[in-house]
Amino acid sequence: MEQRNDRAGRAAGALPVDLPVRAIDTTAEKPWPVRLLSTKIADYVAKMSPVWVEGQVVQLNRRPGAGLAFLTLRDTDTDMSLPVSMAAGVLRSTAAPLEEGAHVVVHARPTFWTKRGTLQLSADEVRAVGVGELLARIEHLKRVLAAEGLFDVARKVPLPFLPRVVGLVCGRESKAEHDVVVNARARWPQVEFVIREVAVQGVSAVPQVSNAIAELDADPRVEVIVVARGGGAVEDLLPFSNEALVRAAAACRTPLVSAIGHETDTPLLDLVADYRASTPTDAAKRIVPDVGEERARLTQARARMRSAVTQRVAREQAGLASLVSRPVLATPGAMVDVREQDVHRRRDQARAALDRTLTAAVGQTARLAAQVRALSPAATLERGYAVVQRADGAVLRDPADVSAGAPLRVRLARGELGAVVAG
Repeated sequence: MEQRNDRAGRAAGALPVDLPVRAIDTTAEKPWPVRLLSTKIADYVAKMSPVWVEGQVVQLNRRPGAGLAFLTLRDTDTDMSLPVSMAAGVLRSTAAPLEEGAHVVVHARPTFWTKRGTLQLSADEVRAVGVGELLARIEHLKRVLAAEGLFDVARKVPLPFLPRVVGLVCGRESKAEHDVVVNARARWPQVEFVIREVAVQGVSAVPQVSNAIAELDADPRVEVIVVARGGGAVEDLLPFSNEALVRAAAACRTPLVSAIGHETDTPLLDLVADYRASTPTDAAKRIVPDVGEERARLTQARARMRSAVTQRVAREQAGLASLVSRPVLATPGAMVDVREQDVHRRRDQARAALDRTLTAAVGQTARLAAQVRALSPAATLERGYAVVQRADGAVLRDPADVSAGAPLRVRLARGELGAVVAG
């Protein structure tokens, strides 16, 4: 109705005739009036075809007296929304009553309201998206993200043993926050928390949780991040399977713990997180060790070490005692005494053998000397014989070997005589 009135006013000649036809031809001296630009935008939008649009219902208002209903259709991944108007009968025709937070698809035509300069959708049909269809879409998204490797075990980062500062993303004044903080501090009182209280369900959950994860990831003090929620219906957990939120968690460099508090369903955040805790209490037990248990383990370890050292010392002492009890160590001189006796015995044996050898050699030498003496020419001379030699020293054995007057030497036992051969 408003558009028709605007067009009628334009047709009635309310605009100057010398205005530029195209926007590119406008100047500071010849600008378009607001009504002309609004009318042109309305004409352009009016040419658009009806479209099916999906989103989440926020700010649902019914005006029974006017026969109209208004809602805001919000994108589930980004902070964008569009206003939607419809007849009250269109809203009543849905299979189930629509509530804020419901996922719907709307068949609508874009319209531009020239007086206010706003764009909205005029719907003639609304269909609620069932939980089954939403879960099917999540399953499809799960396969897509798995193919990209976002759920691979190799991507997961080990949680620190004893984080000094823990980042916590949770609902405002929620039981999940209480469970994580109280149980963690009961286990390790020195742990510190940097808490981001956000919406954990509804239309604001995805951007708020994603922004909180990014803020904590950028904080150099935070060593591990916990995203906690105390369970809920399937519809309430849908934000934790949102693609934008899952990718924000995958981009987080700080170890991330998902503690959504559910058992039967598995939001995609569980698959991309470095550790999945079944409940916020379980997350508290996982992110920090129990100081009592650790002290008990230290006590046990010290006792085992002391026992091991004691046993080792006792075993070595027993070995030393066994070695000391041996004769060689009990009386160290025994071995030397045995060797000394052996040396003395061998020395005596050597002396006896040497004496026997010398005695035998002396006897043999005496026998040889007697034989030599018996065979010696000197012995013959002692018996009164003499050796006659010629002047050249040759022994004279035949008188024919000399002539008369030849000089001779006569060798006696105690000297020699000169002689001449008689004629």
